[in-house]
Amino acid sequence: MKRRKFMTLLGSAAAWPVLAHAQQRGERQRLGVLTLGLASDAFGKGIIAGVLQGLDALGWKERVNLLIDWRWYGADAALAERQAAELIALKPDVILAGGNPAVEKMRQQSKAIPVVFALISDPVGLGYVDSLAHPGGNFTGFESYTPPIYTKELQMLTQITPPASSVAILYNPATAPYASRMVRAMEDAAKSIGVTVRDAPCHDDDEIEAVFAALPRGGGGGLLALGDIFTQVHREAIASLALKYNVPTVANTRQIAESGALISYVLDIPDLFRRSTTYVDRILKGERPADLPVQAPTKFELLINLKTAKSLGIAVPPTLLALADEVIE
Repeated sequence: MKRRKFMTLLGSAAAWPVLAHAQQRGERQRLGVLTLGLASDAFGKGIIAGVLQGLDALGWKERVNLLIDWRWYGADAALAERQAAELIALKPDVILAGGNPAVEKMRQQSKAIPVVFALISDPVGLGYVDSLAHPGGNFTGFESYTPPIYTKELQMLTQITPPASSVAILYNPATAPYASRMVRAMEDAAKSIGVTVRDAPCHDDDEIEAVFAALPRGGGGGLLALGDIFTQVHREAIASLALKYNVPTVANTRQIAESGALISYVLDIPDLFRRSTTYVDRILKGERPADLPVQAPTKFELLINLKTAKSLGIAVPPTLLALADEVIE
C-alpha cells in the first residue's frame, strides 16, 4: 500500500470513535453542564448567555448537533455531588464544570469523562491538574481569581479615607476549598501594605453578621469577600450588614456592588464561560484535556458604589475613581 493512502486511512481511523459516537446519537453529541449559581438570576443568565454564544460561534447548535444537559447547584456542595452523578450517568462526551464544588465532585466520581472547568481557583494546588501548562489528566479549563488579584483588592481598602487597617476575609470553606491559600497570600502581602487580615469562614447569615460585628467601627475596619458562590448567594446580607456596621466592603461580583458593597473588582464571568466553549469544541473534535493548557482570565471590571461611600462617610480618591469601569451614583 502506498504511504499516502496508508496515512489517509490511518487519519480516518483516528476519527472513527468520535464520528461513530456522534452518529449513534443522530449526529448530535452531548454536553453536560454542572455550574454554580441559579439559572433564574442575573449571574446565572450571564453564564447561560456566555455558553450558548460561544457554542453558536463555533457551529454548535443546541438540539441540532448538540444536546446540552444543564444542572445548577446554587452554593450547595452536597447538591453538586448528586448532580455530578446524574450527569455522569447520562454519558456526555464532555462536561463543563463551573466553580470549585463542581470540579471537586466530578473529580471524585469520574476519571474518564473529559471535563472543562471555568471560574475555579487554585487548580494546581488542589490537584485538579498537574500543572497549568500540562494538565495531564481529564481536566483542563479556565481559572479565575489568583492571590495577586486579592492583593490588589486589599490595597484598594487602604486607598479610601478613612483607610481600612483591619480586614476580614469572608468565605465559606465548603464552597471555597482554595481559601486557605488565598488568605495566606494576603497575610504575607498585608505586611507591606500596612494592614492586618483576619480569616473569617462563614456558613450562614448569622455568622456573616458576627464577622461584621467583630470589626472596628467608625473607621479602620474592612471586609473582603472572596470570589466564592457563597458570597454571591448571600450578597443582600453582606451589603446590608456593611451599611449597618459601617464597614467598607470589597467583593467579586457586580451584583454585590449593585446591592451595596463599596467596591467590586470582577472578572467578566460570561466571557470566561464563552471562552471555555473553545475547549469544549476542541475536545468534541478529538483533542485531549491533558494537552490543553489551563488559561487565566483576561477581562476585569472595577465598579465603585459612590452611593455606598456617601452612606458610610468614606471618600474615594480621584486616582481610584479614574480606574473605575463603572461608578454607581
